[in-house]
Amino acid sequence: MRKALVFLMALALAGCGDRARLALEQGIGPAPELPPPVHTLIPTVKVAEAVGWPAGATPVAGPGLAVAPFAQGLDHPRWLAVLPNGDVLVAETNAPERPEDGKGLKGWFFRMFQKKAGGAVPSANRITLLRDADGDGAAETRSVLLAGRNAPFGLALAGGTLYVADTDAVLAFPYREGDTVIAADPRRLTGLPAGRRNHHWTKSLVASPDGRRLYVGIGSNSNVAEHGLAEEEGRAQIWEIDAASGAGRAFATGLRNPVGMDFEPATGALWTVVNERDELGSDLVPDYMTSVVDGGFYGWPFSYFGDHLDDRIAEADRRPDLVARAIVPDYALGPHTGSLGLAFARGGALGPSFASGAFVGQHGSWNRNPRSGYRVIFVPFAGGRPAGPPVEVLTGFLTAGGKAQGRPVGVAIAGDGALLVADDVGNTVWRVTRR
Repeated sequence: MRKALVFLMALALAGCGDRARLALEQGIGPAPELPPPVHTLIPTVKVAEAVGWPAGATPVAGPGLAVAPFAQGLDHPRWLAVLPNGDVLVAETNAPERPEDGKGLKGWFFRMFQKKAGGAVPSANRITLLRDADGDGAAETRSVLLAGRNAPFGLALAGGTLYVADTDAVLAFPYREGDTVIAADPRRLTGLPAGRRNHHWTKSLVASPDGRRLYVGIGSNSNVAEHGLAEEEGRAQIWEIDAASGAGRAFATGLRNPVGMDFEPATGALWTVVNERDELGSDLVPDYMTSVVDGGFYGWPFSYFGDHLDDRIAEADRRPDLVARAIVPDYALGPHTGSLGLAFARGGALGPSFASGAFVGQHGSWNRNPRSGYRVIFVPFAGGRPAGPPVEVLTGFLTAGGKAQGRPVGVAIAGDGALLVADDVGNTVWRVTRR
């Protein structure tokens, strides 16, 4: 009887919520449409069941592009880094144990839906090195560079040191060009917020061009501070860390879940991709990409896209002083798209249409009907700023019936200028080239 009741409740949860009233494109660009919030007793849940790719199948490449596997048979590949010699590092990783996250009936349902979406697999906890020594566009060798990590994610090489952001710390490892295994013990550079809830567990990482500073993206511990502001200490921020000493500070705040980060080539400005909050309806709130201002505040949890208040914040906790100076993000990426990966183009290896701009990996929605994301896009830039609508680079991750063959996460530019895409449901790193 209890199992039947739970099943019926699950069906009810899956079928409730609202449907988008705006086209996805209306939530994209420098001035997205932001309709009034929609509050429902049960949030919209529309999860794409993870099924993987049939043998020989690939995503669909955009016009003028081609796609092929660079490496297959990986274990939940999430994030990528390309080394100077062309070797590719991939973080095979997933969430650590976090017993306080998702407790209660609602949490049970979300864990069930996460499993359906392919996100509940154990973490391999390793960094794997992929090498294409013969230059044929596929990695013929792979080796475990680092094993036994704690939900590793961010990767950055600077000055002979490989920095790895585990879920709870930034670690420094000695690296020599050509290494396929690192046996040395790490130097713990700094601890990171983690703990028993650790809602946004991924910790992204990028090194400044001179290698002297590291920037770490740290997501919030909740959707909208529903567990109290004390649990958000040090979170929803980008930290700046001195690579030599480990001393750090909050570089920018109010960023609900800043994941992908990269430096825009023309201006040298740091940019990030941010996952915005859920449960305000299928049309809110758009994820976004933005340049990051030193000392800037971007709204979370009190407001979004500048001064649009989130009325779920308890009146006693509201901060009109912060809302008054909240920075409007540069470019919306559509509501609930799950935008995670960010890599700026460097050169015209994919053709002149993709020579200046940002590639974004959109992992896909759960809180929108119809679904959004599940693709890789390119946002063209001119003069260091977004300059037009996005162009689809990879699609076809969803079947006609709405099942997920793959889900794109991290993106990176290979040594030869090709685009690499980590697909954590397809267990593949894809390589996109000019046709």
